[in-house]
Order: sequence, then C-alpha cells, then structure tokens
Amino acid sequence: MQLGTLRREDLERGGGKGANLGELISAGLPVPPGFCITTAAYRRVVAQAGLMDAMEDALRNVRAEDPGSTETASACMATLFEELPLPDDLTEEILAAYRALGAPPVAVRSSATTEDLPGASFAGQQATSLNIRVEDELLDAVRRCWASLWSARAIAYRERQGLRHDRPAIAVVVQMLVPAEVSGILFTANPVSGARDELLINAAVGLGEAVVGGLITPDSFTVDRTTLSVTERQTGRQEVETVLAEHGTTERPLDPQRAARPALDDTQLARLAELGLRIERRFGSPQDIEWAYARGRFWVLQTRPITNLPPGDVRWDPPVPGSAW
Repeated sequence: MQLGTLRREDLERGGGKGANLGELISAGLPVPPGFCITTAAYRRVVAQAGLMDAMEDALRNVRAEDPGSTETASACMATLFEELPLPDDLTEEILAAYRALGAPPVAVRSSATTEDLPGASFAGQQATSLNIRVEDELLDAVRRCWASLWSARAIAYRERQGLRHDRPAIAVVVQMLVPAEVSGILFTANPVSGARDELLINAAVGLGEAVVGGLITPDSFTVDRTTLSVTERQTGRQEVETVLAEHGTTERPLDPQRAARPALDDTQLARLAELGLRIERRFGSPQDIEWAYARGRFWVLQTRPITNLPPGDVRWDPPVPGSAW
C-alpha cells in the first residue's frame, strides 16, 4: 500500500515507522515517496510456510539474562527466513509498487508493531538495507526485515520488557533513497537534561550509517526553542563518511577541509529546528527524528516519541565546586 495512506493509528498494519511516516505525509511534511508491505503480508507468509511450530521451538529456551540463548534463537530464525518462499501474487505486488516508483535506488526498512512506542524503543534493533537497486535484492531485503523481528537484541528486549513473542508483527517500508550530504538526529527536547526549551541536533557528513555504527562522533548543536538560535556547539570527530557504492554503502576518508567545517550552518540549523517543531506539534509530544539533507532540502526519514525523557530541566552539579566527574 502507498505509504501516504497510513496514519498514526495504523500501527497494527504499518508498524511504528510506517504509521508515523504516513502521518507526516498527510501533514505535508517532506518524506521520501515510497510504499509499505504491511504486517498482513508477514503474517500470511509465515502461516503459509508453516513456520509457527519451528519458531516456537527456537524460542522455547530463551532467557533474557542468557545472551547465548537469544543468539541461538536468532540464528535459527535467520535460517528460517533466508529461503522463505514468497507467494507469486505478493511478489508481483511488491515489484509493481517498486516499478511504479520508477525502480530507483531505495531504502528498505523494517517497521515493527512494537517499535516507536512512547513506552518502549526498539531503535536500531531491526534491519535497514540501503541502495537496493535490483528486484531480487529488494525481495531479499524484505526477507531480512522480516527476520530482524527476531534479532538477538529484539528478542532479549522483549524478554526484559515482558512482551510476548507471539504478538509482534513487522511491516516493511520501501522508500526512494535520499543521497544525503548531511544526516543525523533531531530531538525536540533535550534528552540529557530534560529541558523542553531546547532542541538537540546531531549532524554528520554523508549517510547516517556512520553515526549509527559508531564510526564517528557527530557535531552536536543545542538550539533555543523560541529564537531557533544556536546556544551551544560541540565539534565532533569525523574522519570517514558513509557514501553510496555500486551496491549498498561504503566508507571513505572525509576531506580534512570539509571535516573542519560544521556539518550544518546556523541558517540550516534553524530550518531543521523549525521542521522538528512542526513534527512535534503534529504528534503532541517531544520527538526523536531521523533526517537527511540533500540538494538544499531536508527530508524526514523517521520520527518516534522520545522515551525516558527526564521530567523537567535537570542540572547535575559536582558535590565539590570546581571538581570534574
């Protein structure tokens, strides 16, 4: 289904990511065009392939305090999904939607029903495949997204949160790829201090995978909510950038002159902050927003509520004045 037909209440059909992106599209916010393979497709394929018994067997001995048990279960699940047959009609529907986009390079991203919730965050626990260019690669990327519902981290997190393994399902979001010149995360409240009058922006040159993978330290900017002016800057450390390759992505050394400049200037930061506040108003709560900047335009790739936000403006002072901790 078209991504723009989803709304935030469509969590059970489009997963957290898909439902939130559909809501953003309906509000006229800049989201890359794409489509969603709904949770119904996942449930149908699992049922038709007769995977339920094998999945229950793989999960039987899982314990949150035993990483080995979750790794073993996850490996079993990956094997089940790797060669999972897709019904012909579903294959044709997926490929027809891809061709309708113009068959461009796409990002294929998982969207589970248990992610992007106010009380739980599965951020980074499910699969994303970037720069998918071939139809067979697209179908394989969909299978990887389905399998990532059963990553070791996701299994362990559900165990710790007391969530049942037989309840979640997963959708897949397929979007035109943004060839990001700069990318990062925007928090519409300060996630460290809890200050609601501050926005925090992390930004790095290139695609966001270098940030997610911990290969670099992004620039960090604190922005005043009222004036949209920068009140604090912290220069990051970036020696490589993630760029598009013939297939997927790769890292390359970042030009030292570019690395010495801020990832975004003050005008760009104000535009991004204003976009973040529009998104917060739409959802009615502080948001954790993934964004990309390309060809003079900002794009919203994902938004979710900020979880575990401190209840106000928390300031930490050392017990001995002048000491450092």
